[in-house]
Amino acid sequence: MVLTVAEAAIPLPLPGVKPGLANIVTLIVLARWGWRDAVWVALLRVFAGSLLLGQLFAPGFFLSLAGSLASLATLGLAMHLPRRWFGPVSLSVFAAFAHIGGQLVLARLWLVPHDGVFYLVPVFALAATVFGLVNGLVAAKLMQGRVSG
Repeated sequence: MVLTVAEAAIPLPLPGVKPGLANIVTLIVLARWGWRDAVWVALLRVFAGSLLLGQLFAPGFFLSLAGSLASLATLGLAMHLPRRWFGPVSLSVFAAFAHIGGQLVLARLWLVPHDGVFYLVPVFALAATVFGLVNGLVAAKLMQGRVSG
């Protein structure tokens, strides 16, 4: 919750482009306790974060929910990939791409009834790559430190 609220205070150069810092927690929960617990954490974060920020049931809430559901579905599938080659970093990147995909599809279907919304894909893909990598690396480092510490 703290990361969600803190992230809302960060000035963003483009609406909708956020670092997704709270996803670090979701990745750690996924690795330690499994997909069901990660779903609870992620959805609780979406609902409680929106409530705390006064955005419950506003368009941003539904965009966040759509992104989270797409991300969680992707993580549920990706968990079955060989852990030898797919760890926190790759899972984070997959989840970040699914998140923007879910948001863009909902935005296209509901908020911007024009295919022009998809011109934003390169910008969001770059953001998903950068933030997905960073969040995955932070999650991996935190999990590594916990195991060896």
